[in-house]
Amino acid sequence: MNTKVVKIFAVLFFWMVATMAATSMYFWHWLYTPHQVEHEEFVFTVNKGASLYSVANDLQQLSVLRWPTIWVWYARATKQTGLKTGEYVLQGDESPVAVLRKLLSSDVVKYHVTLVEGSTFKDFVNTLHQQEKLSKQLVPGEELIQLHARGLDIEHPEGWFFPDTYQYVAGDSDLSILFRAYKKMQAMLEQEWEARAEGLPYSNPYEALIMASIVEKETGVAHEREEIAGVFVRRLQLNMRLQTDPTVIYGMGDLYNGNITRKDLRTDTPYNTYVIRGLPPTPIAMPGRGAIYAALHPEEGDALYFVAKGDGTHQFSATLDEHINAVNQYQKKRRKDYRSSPERKSLDEKSDEQ
Repeated sequence: MNTKVVKIFAVLFFWMVATMAATSMYFWHWLYTPHQVEHEEFVFTVNKGASLYSVANDLQQLSVLRWPTIWVWYARATKQTGLKTGEYVLQGDESPVAVLRKLLSSDVVKYHVTLVEGSTFKDFVNTLHQQEKLSKQLVPGEELIQLHARGLDIEHPEGWFFPDTYQYVAGDSDLSILFRAYKKMQAMLEQEWEARAEGLPYSNPYEALIMASIVEKETGVAHEREEIAGVFVRRLQLNMRLQTDPTVIYGMGDLYNGNITRKDLRTDTPYNTYVIRGLPPTPIAMPGRGAIYAALHPEEGDALYFVAKGDGTHQFSATLDEHINAVNQYQKKRRKDYRSSPERKSLDEKSDEQ
């Protein structure tokens, strides 16, 4: 091989190396350089089972990646291929490497749903079904069957799910939220039961949960919960009927139209505590921790009656005569702004004995 040929090969080799180096430097610079896209901030979804190439192509369609194949090669060369399913907020000026690192993280968009104290199981399910980002697995009318099939050993769902604000990501299921709420209620009830006061008329934690649900529905004023629990506990101990309207309402089901009549108070249902003695068979709502605490730490005293004063609080009485006077004062001459509690509308006139 003559000297001229050697020189030509040398020039070609140098040119190839220089070109490769320049190309590598260009793409390396591209990978690490932020560049502006059409949207300043947007949500990008990595679907379950999506391949690295499909994600790269989706990002190219959004003008986030100019060279999707280079992005994939880089991810594989650096062993960064385990993209996490979920929604990610991408900024309009992130580099391709920054985008890759974000999709490898757990920094997904998080949502919140609040299950409100005093709500029923039906209310909880309706709230969950209103969450657009939750996967709907609960079948209306078959919720208890589905819960049983997944290991929740409960005969009646009311009361068993802790009201709280729960965080979730897109694609989580409504069932997963209920399971978390169930486990939290179990833990909370067990903890409060272990620390309960002495001499309570409950045979087990479930009876305390029933009482807590009644306390939750009777007042929205936190400082009254223990006092109201005390009234109901003393009534149980004296074998008096609890005579509490929320249990009547729960027993009426869909027949309740916002008012309670004297006929309703006399109608025999398992939940009508104007008719039955003792606790109703199940909770009537989802109690919060404050109501559970109150049911297990009732305030001592001699009050056996209470009546709503119209400002969200109650007047407590030790005797029937005192209670009748309070009913005449607060119930039979109601103001226009009368409220039985801060969060609930007033009920129709109760019977003379609470």
